[in-house]
Amino acid sequence: FVDPTAGPVCLQLLLLGLVFEALALASDSIWALAAGTARAWFARSPRRISTLSATGGVMMIGLGGALALTGSKS
Repeated sequence: FVDPTAGPVCLQLLLLGLVFEALALASDSIWALAAGTARAWFARSPRRISTLSATGGVMMIGLGGALALTGSKS
């Protein structure tokens, strides 16, 4: 990512860091907006919340069972 012949390395690294921060901020902002929208949609109906809770519980039980059955190979 850094080319010593293209100019000062410190400035190249600074630019790379700034680009990364801008992309991370944009990505995190999109995720936050999506999560807020999903929360508002789920909160409008108690049935959706209970379905979501039940689905999460079933997934945790299933993953726990799979983990218990596979165990350690060593």
